[in-house]
Amino acid sequence: MRVVSLVPSLTEAIARSAPGVLVGATDWCTHPADLDVTRIGGTKNPKVDRIVSLAPDLVIANEEENREPDLAALREAGLEVLVTEVRDVPQAFRELARVVAACGVSVRPRWLDEAEEAWSTLAPPRPRLTAVVPIWRRPWMVLGRDTFAGDVLSRLGVDHLYTGHPDRYPKVPLEELRAAAPDVVVLPDEPYRFTPDDGPEAFPGLPCALVSGRHLTWYGPSLAEAPRALGEALRAALR
Repeated sequence: MRVVSLVPSLTEAIARSAPGVLVGATDWCTHPADLDVTRIGGTKNPKVDRIVSLAPDLVIANEEENREPDLAALREAGLEVLVTEVRDVPQAFRELARVVAACGVSVRPRWLDEAEEAWSTLAPPRPRLTAVVPIWRRPWMVLGRDTFAGDVLSRLGVDHLYTGHPDRYPKVPLEELRAAAPDVVVLPDEPYRFTPDDGPEAFPGLPCALVSGRHLTWYGPSLAEAPRALGEALRAALR
């Protein structure tokens, strides 16, 4: 079987579960580090002709990460496209099982069981914290309603303050974010790469947790590590 993945986290899941089936992946597919496949451009601007030339049996995509015109062009070229939707942790596990099965995996991967166990055995978080979660600056954008990352944080006891916003990724003035006075500001390293020198200085007096975007936003093998890694980052920021 020949598979092209347009989603970095699903690329990692497929590579771990069905070694050898991937023939193409995006430029942003960084895991596993030794992945040796044809690169087909970005998640938002894949090179459709290059994908078609690889003659894949299946293209794996996601309704949020990939654009419908690109997926329509792949279908028009005669390719089968599986489109995932992931808005919370339980849905991530269901979609991951669907993806690996579609890639010809007949035995449920061990990493998927380990990831589900890591999330099902979480202790009830006490006390709960409030947060703002920037994902971009210039302009400032934050997590809003109905996001996978928001559900991840909620299960760890962190309620982000824009979960009721009508937009999924609203633009919010920095002054408003500061005035919200959250318990913690969560700064991931993707899609914007917040660092100790780029991000925390915008929130003087507020604890800032620098977290791995792979643990906060990816749905794949990293889910097994995410509760521990994110929890440690949050605790470090609040000491």
